[in-house]
Amino acid sequence: MTIVHVQQPVWQNQLKNALSSPEEISQALACDPDEIATVNSHYPLRISPYYLELIRQGGEPLFRQAVPDIRELDDPLGMVDPLAEESLSPVPNLVHRYPDRALFLVSNQCAMYCRFCTRKRKVGKKSMRVNKETIAAGVKYLKNTPQIREVLISGGDPLLLSDQALEQILQQLQAIQHIKVLRIGTRTPCTLPMRITPELVNMLRKYHPLYINTHFNHPAEITQEAERACTLLADAGIPLGCQTVLLKGINDSLPVLQELLYRLLEIRVRPYYLMQGDLTEGTAHFRTDIKTGLALMRGLIGSISGMAVPTYILDAPYGKGKIPLTPDYILSHQEDKLDFKNYQGIPCSYPFL
Repeated sequence: MTIVHVQQPVWQNQLKNALSSPEEISQALACDPDEIATVNSHYPLRISPYYLELIRQGGEPLFRQAVPDIRELDDPLGMVDPLAEESLSPVPNLVHRYPDRALFLVSNQCAMYCRFCTRKRKVGKKSMRVNKETIAAGVKYLKNTPQIREVLISGGDPLLLSDQALEQILQQLQAIQHIKVLRIGTRTPCTLPMRITPELVNMLRKYHPLYINTHFNHPAEITQEAERACTLLADAGIPLGCQTVLLKGINDSLPVLQELLYRLLEIRVRPYYLMQGDLTEGTAHFRTDIKTGLALMRGLIGSISGMAVPTYILDAPYGKGKIPLTPDYILSHQEDKLDFKNYQGIPCSYPFL
């Protein structure tokens, strides 16, 4: 009898070998294990071997995104559930905030637990239960709510599901007649790019119109591996967007943002949102002043391609929705004309017809 050894995919080996204890992280990155353990008693930690190497090469901007920081336990303005997702969940793990869209959380795991995560309260914790019953309840709610035409599949990270498990969800959603568009939110092209396999992509391409929003925060995250992953997805006809979070001391400078946004276009990812940090408990040391964000947008608009300029948004507390924030260019709004200034600060006017 011949015993056949089935080799695990590279991405699953990455997860198996991920750093997930204070001792492993302290040894790998010369950190204080007691401090990390204190934070880890409140929030989970995981760093994929791939992203660990990026930290060693890219330094502080990547280190701070991945490694627990004692400041996570000092956030007087922080809220456990800043976007009121739990109160907007008619069934567990499904958020219905906007009339025509729903957020469907199908995984409680990530390849890396980002320290600024808006769902720090639940992702990676046993308290976030995702199973066949919660998936079935979500699908049933979507079937019975005809005003929903678009579903954002998120988590955790949905691409940490197996190809088969993810396809079962996509099949069920596509079979609902009033659901016209599917979106997937995933950070794996950044933190675990080897997850994007030809087999996964060939499965995904069967479910158009399908969009993917991914998440890069710093140019050092855009590697050859990340580019390969995004190329596979783009070649399958899947439009790619990026939701970048504005993070103090990481990407809150014009040169860093310009480089990031241009590099995203080069790997065929359209900058979508630049997100003001949520009031999530444990993230105060990442949050920038809104004036900083507006100044950065003023610096971006006109100085780089319009295709590279994201929409700067604030996700309003208590589940009130996303609000676009833009620099003020209007000088006066008169009966016969609009007076404004351009990106260079030069006064202009436009007559009303």
